Amino acid sequence: MRRIEFTNTQVASSETARDINRGVVLNLIRRRQPISRADLARVSGLQRSTVSLITEQLIRERWVVYGHTGRLPRGRRPTFLRLNEQRGILVADLRPTQTTLGVADVNGRLLSQEVMQTPPSPRDTAEHLAARIRHLMQVHRDLVFEGVGISLPGRFDLETQRVVFAPNLKWPDFDFKAAIEQATGMRVELENAANACVLAEVWFGHTEKVRDLVVVTISEGVGTGVFMNGQLARGLHGMAGEFGHVSLDPLGPPCSCGGRGCWEVYASNRAALRYYHESSQASDRLSFQGLLALAEAGDSLALKALDRMAHAIGSGMRMIVASLAPEEIVIVGEFMKHWPRFGPVIEAEVAAGALVGMPPRVRPAAEPGMARLRGTVALVLQKHFGHGVRTAEEERPQAVAL
Repeated sequence: MRRIEFTNTQVASSETARDINRGVVLNLIRRRQPISRADLARVSGLQRSTVSLITEQLIRERWVVYGHTGRLPRGRRPTFLRLNEQRGILVADLRPTQTTLGVADVNGRLLSQEVMQTPPSPRDTAEHLAARIRHLMQVHRDLVFEGVGISLPGRFDLETQRVVFAPNLKWPDFDFKAAIEQATGMRVELENAANACVLAEVWFGHTEKVRDLVVVTISEGVGTGVFMNGQLARGLHGMAGEFGHVSLDPLGPPCSCGGRGCWEVYASNRAALRYYHESSQASDRLSFQGLLALAEAGDSLALKALDRMAHAIGSGMRMIVASLAPEEIVIVGEFMKHWPRFGPVIEAEVAAGALVGMPPRVRPAAEPGMARLRGTVALVLQKHFGHGVRTAEEERPQAVAL
């Protein structure tokens, strides 16, 4: 997302202004499609001639195509514009045991999906993933691919573009991004899984008026993506938001990060399985999906384990409430299918942590199963749409008069 730096006295060039206006127009088409040129000019505040020049360029570049023709009581009938769904993005959600990959269009619609086992080493993972990406490119030869977006359960340094913290993957230092780019010939964008879910909420969700939200992902571990004042927070070395590895009890169970008693060891899927095994004779091979199935069948021990997990999730969120005071906390994970039962437990814990006024709204993601993949779509596209996320109210003021 572009910022105005008041400490930088360099005057913006006409090329910079054109780039900003191009991003504004693209974002408006994305959010309001189908839309006419006249409406684009009205909403953006740009001159009609400027809008026409930008849209003609976008049509030549095949980012935008003509839609249907509108009807008016009199005068020229407007032609509506929309994004070109023949532009594709290759996406992957990498997890410790399996990786989901697929093809999406520019509107975040998944055209195909498949699953592969995640090899233990980063080199083998890169080779297998690149091979599947090349196969998908052949299957979808009718698309113009813009790039590859990958979410992963870890953090990478923005300067070095290398994964620097991925305790649940247990990877040694490896240039994963460069390996995929060399094997596919495509530009690759990496993002932390929780940050990808933030992008999914802001780009494709209904959070246009929310400027401060936190996304919490509950899976093998606990991840947190922070969106503050309309910006995705990254921090030093891209490590902003690692609440899952804050120690709640230094004498607690060991964590994959090397610490003890982290929030993750109490609130993750693995924690729920541990709770269940502590009170039953179930096989160690029970998966979290199996635990959910037992809960759905009314198994009291499974329900008790998930209840402990819910209390731990909500209790840990008090850190987020006290430190960031977001307007919303959005939760992503398989656990959310039981939201009607366990959501009130989490909400009560969060409410108890509010220091002043109303607590933040807590809700499950609209499409929790698709959040990471849809976030990687935004990750690839954001360099064309004004470098990232922007709320609806910010679209018009960002336009620059030429």
